[in-house]
Amino acid sequence: MKKAIVFLLLSIILGSCKQAITDKEISKINGYWEIEKVIFENGDKKDYKVNETIDFFELKNAKNSKKIEGFRKKVMPQLDGTYLTNNSKEAISITNEKGNYYINYVTNYAKWKEEIIEVKDSNLVLKNDNNIEYHYKKPVPFSLKKH
Repeated sequence: MKKAIVFLLLSIILGSCKQAITDKEISKINGYWEIEKVIFENGDKKDYKVNETIDFFELKNAKNSKKIEGFRKKVMPQLDGTYLTNNSKEAISITNEKGNYYINYVTNYAKWKEEIIEVKDSNLVLKNDNNIEYHYKKPVPFSLKKH
C-alpha cells in the first residue's frame, strides 16, 4: 500500500513539472509541422501515420516577445516535394500569460487558444482548452522527382 501511495505522489509531482518555454524557443515554431499523435484528456491516444495536410506557421517579431504575430495555414504535400496551398489562413499571435505561452487563433468564424507545452527543433506540443494534446514533428520531405 505504501508503495502505491509513493508511486501516486511521484506521478503527480513529475506530471506537474514541465519545462518552461523560453522566448528564444518561440521562433522554432516557424515552419512546417506534421501531426504525429493526439492524446485525449482521458489518456486515449490517436497516432497519425500518414497526413494529407501539414501545418505551416509563420511568425513575425519572434525574437521580440512583446508582440509576436503571424499566421497558420494548412498545406498539402505533393509527390514532387512541393506543397499545394490555398489562400485560407488563421491569424495567430503568441502571448505569455503568467509564464505560460499560448497561440491565439482568429478566423472570421471563431477565436481559440492553445498552450505551448513544448517546442524544440523537431517537436512541438500544443494543448487546447479541452486538455487535448497535439504532438507535432517536422515532416520529412519526399519527392518522386528524378534528380
